[in-house]
Amino acid sequence: MSPLQMSVYWRLSLVFFFTSFLFFLDIFTAAIVAATCHLGNNTGVSVRRGALEGNQSLPGQDEADWMTESGIGDSVCGWTDWLSYGQTLYMVGLLLGSLFGGAISDRYGKRPVLLVCVCLHAVCGLVPAILPQPHLFLAIRCLTGVCCCCINICSFSLVVEWTLPASRLWPPAILPFCFSLGTMGGAPLAWLSSTWRQLHLSLALPQLICLPLYLSIPESPRWLLLKRRTDALDSYRSNSPADKHCLDLLLDSAWSDLQKATEAQEEPPPGGHAPSDIMHLRHPTVLLRLFIMSYLSAASALTYFGICMNIGSFGVGVYSAQFFSGLSEAPCLLIPLVRLGRRPLSMLALFLSGAACFLSLLLSRYNAKPELVMSLALLGKLCILAATFISILYSIELFPTVVRQRCVSLVNLCFRLGCLVNSLVPPNPNGAISLAAMVVYSSGPIVGCSLCLLLPETSGVPLPDSVEDCDRQPRPRPPSMRALWRTRKLVSSQTRKTEIPPAEKDDTHSGLIAAV
Repeated sequence: MSPLQMSVYWRLSLVFFFTSFLFFLDIFTAAIVAATCHLGNNTGVSVRRGALEGNQSLPGQDEADWMTESGIGDSVCGWTDWLSYGQTLYMVGLLLGSLFGGAISDRYGKRPVLLVCVCLHAVCGLVPAILPQPHLFLAIRCLTGVCCCCINICSFSLVVEWTLPASRLWPPAILPFCFSLGTMGGAPLAWLSSTWRQLHLSLALPQLICLPLYLSIPESPRWLLLKRRTDALDSYRSNSPADKHCLDLLLDSAWSDLQKATEAQEEPPPGGHAPSDIMHLRHPTVLLRLFIMSYLSAASALTYFGICMNIGSFGVGVYSAQFFSGLSEAPCLLIPLVRLGRRPLSMLALFLSGAACFLSLLLSRYNAKPELVMSLALLGKLCILAATFISILYSIELFPTVVRQRCVSLVNLCFRLGCLVNSLVPPNPNGAISLAAMVVYSSGPIVGCSLCLLLPETSGVPLPDSVEDCDRQPRPRPPSMRALWRTRKLVSSQTRKTEIPPAEKDDTHSGLIAAV
């Protein structure tokens, strides 16, 4: 591994570590407000309880009467009702960032967009500590979501384009692993913060301190090749012999992919004229796969973010629950080592996720221990995260080249819409996750598991270039233990003998960016 590759990997891992701090900020702000905001007449009524009972301000009292526990006036306690909209606006920001983040990074470069968004992300964490105003806070949350989405797009693009094709399964697993480490690290920082200002300072100052480290992140070699920035490529080559060798391999792979893509576009179709993209999208095979993958993305978003954003509703302390929530995602780092095939592994992960959420719901109705209920819910979250990771590659391999990017973008849009819908679900008055929400979290993955029966196995199979190639793929059959064992042996043997096909490299990279 060359020094430039190491520079990219550990710096982007640090970026993902800090991104999780503000991702779950709404959970910590709700806990801080509930613990510190009380009525000035020492009645002991908390803000959250008053809001739930519909009597936030008692007769004869105005916003100035709301005091912190220490007796010092806190302006945040006067607009606690606004805090519930922070999560929704953050998800809106994620949706907006997914719409134009990729286009901006393709035009101006991944590195400049990443640096700007990282700086804005850190500043967004600092502003509420200095100016705690409701409208400004909500605008900052939306801007933070936009920056977070653009950071994801640029980071995945950079780390994949600085990775050789044979190892490109690892970056999508390493970066989320660092995000889970950040989730674990943000929980004790929030626990040590006793006020609104301390919370935002503790989560923003580490990001501001590390900003100079990101200036050494190099630009994408593929983007420099497309823009003919040979001077920057020469400067990267001159760093060390290892960098020169690595960069030559990456550029050879990128140049080969670009030539093949150009030849495929210039090749005349057999019928004399090329059908439009709309005609390809109307094909029954493409429509069926697009519907299934869109449903899987929306159901995965509902289950994952539904558990993440309600982690304090299982009867366990919010800070310890948040720590174990991040810890539960760590095993996803081992997913690239599993050689079971796309479809069997997706079905297994979806079924286990739905079953774990259903058991969590069942035990909660029989007053089981909160720790056991939360553990089952976190198991379901781990499995749905694994299914989401697999669906990123599965979506790329299911759609033909002529409409692949559009289909993957639509699937990604459904994922963001699922995140947004989840933030609009009203909370349960008793503080727990509602029965209807848990039914959705458990039934959605199980239905998705059954829909996967209609999809073919794509592991170790060349990417389809046309709709005809999709029709020629093996038709799905009901799985059996013998078929699962045969698929596992086939994938293992092909993995030992071959690497990723050249035609798959560029599309895998582009699909990963779109699916973030």
